[in-house]
Amino acid sequence: MKVFNLKCEQGHPFEGWFKSHLAFEDQRSRGLLTCPFCDSRSVEKTLSAPRLNLSGAQSSPNAAADEVEKPEMAAEIQASVSAAIDPKSSPTLAQALKVVRQLLEHSEDVGDRFAQEARSMHRQEAPLRPIHGSTSLETARELADEGLPIVPIPFAGLLKNSLH
Repeated sequence: MKVFNLKCEQGHPFEGWFKSHLAFEDQRSRGLLTCPFCDSRSVEKTLSAPRLNLSGAQSSPNAAADEVEKPEMAAEIQASVSAAIDPKSSPTLAQALKVVRQLLEHSEDVGDRFAQEARSMHRQEAPLRPIHGSTSLETARELADEGLPIVPIPFAGLLKNSLH
């Protein structure tokens, strides 16, 4: 599994996990890669330092072959890593959390009235303004079906942790 540092045309940094460099190029050429912040499909690799895991290095000549023969393990490893991410040790996640915090600071918290407020603004019955709040998944789907531009806020549970 290869981890690439990526950036969209707006400069939003994020990372992607790919089976190989060719898999990255294939997905990019087919327009499958999008920025998680702005949905831009113009995604490029950026410079990144190689990561060497020397503490668990294997001297087996079949180590590379084992990786090729067991691709299902890559998904398990990725899931484990994702579950163990700590914002204090992950600069990319910390940056994303800072962006989310800025969005929350510059929008009105309407709480459980989110769907009602969003619909009122959509019908031009209330002034347009950035809002955030909560609603059920079913109601969020209804809002999206009605054409309201809503976006779920990522990392909500992590915002209770300090980024320092």
